[in-house]
Formats: sequence, structure tokens, C-alpha cells
Amino acid sequence: MTATGMHHGHGTASSGAWVSGWTGFAGVMMIFGGLMAIFQGIAAIAQDDVFVVTRDYAYNFNLTSWGWIHLVLGVLVALAGAALFRGAVWARVIGVAVAGLSMIANFMWLPYQPVWAIVLIAVDAFVIWALCIGTGRDARTE
Repeated sequence: MTATGMHHGHGTASSGAWVSGWTGFAGVMMIFGGLMAIFQGIAAIAQDDVFVVTRDYAYNFNLTSWGWIHLVLGVLVALAGAALFRGAVWARVIGVAVAGLSMIANFMWLPYQPVWAIVLIAVDAFVIWALCIGTGRDARTE
């Protein structure tokens, strides 16, 4: 007896089915990216004097405010990633939206921690790609 994917039960993919393939990958990457953003936010809130800011950067913001933005956005990304494992279609839409917001926030974060920001931008790009390739390749209904 062979199984094609991790889909259990009958019905549509949004009825609480387990997901597999690219949706599972996106969920794991969103949880990972969300946790990284949470740590990024905590670091900026706790000790914003450890960051060295590039002079004359076009986007100059208060680090404590950016810390709170990254903290809240990281929690939203991680929660949306966890919701993807339930197979909900709304989680895909929210996932694309919060991953896009996270990309923008990390672009603005480039002068403070460039390597960390580039890694998170790449993670968010993979998440958006994985969520947009379609559900037909992920879970099959029986």
C-alpha cells in the first residue's frame, strides 16, 4: 500500500488536511523566518546601541520602533506559517501578504544588519514562490 502525500481523510485541502510539498516547505520557512524576525526585534528593542548605522542612508528610523515592527511582524509570519499546516486557503493568502511585508521591512533594515536582512529577504522570496505555485502540486484529495 503506497501513499501519495500526507493527505488524510476526505474532502478538500481546506478541511484540516495535512499538507505536503511546497506548502509544507513554505510553512517551515515562515516559522523559521518569523522566529528570526522575532529575535531581530528583541535585539533592537533590548539594546539598540549594539547596531552601527550607515551614515546618510535614505531611510533613517528609530531602532526601537523598528524592533517593535519586526517583533510584531515576526509573530504574524510565524502564526501564518503554523496555520499553513492546517491546509487553509486563507493562510496562503495571508502568508503571501505577510511575507511581502517582511521583505519590505528587511529591505529597510539593510543598513543595520545587512547579512541578516538579506537572508530573511531570500527566505521570504522562497515563501512567496512556494505559496504561489498552486495547491494542485501539494495535496491530492481522495
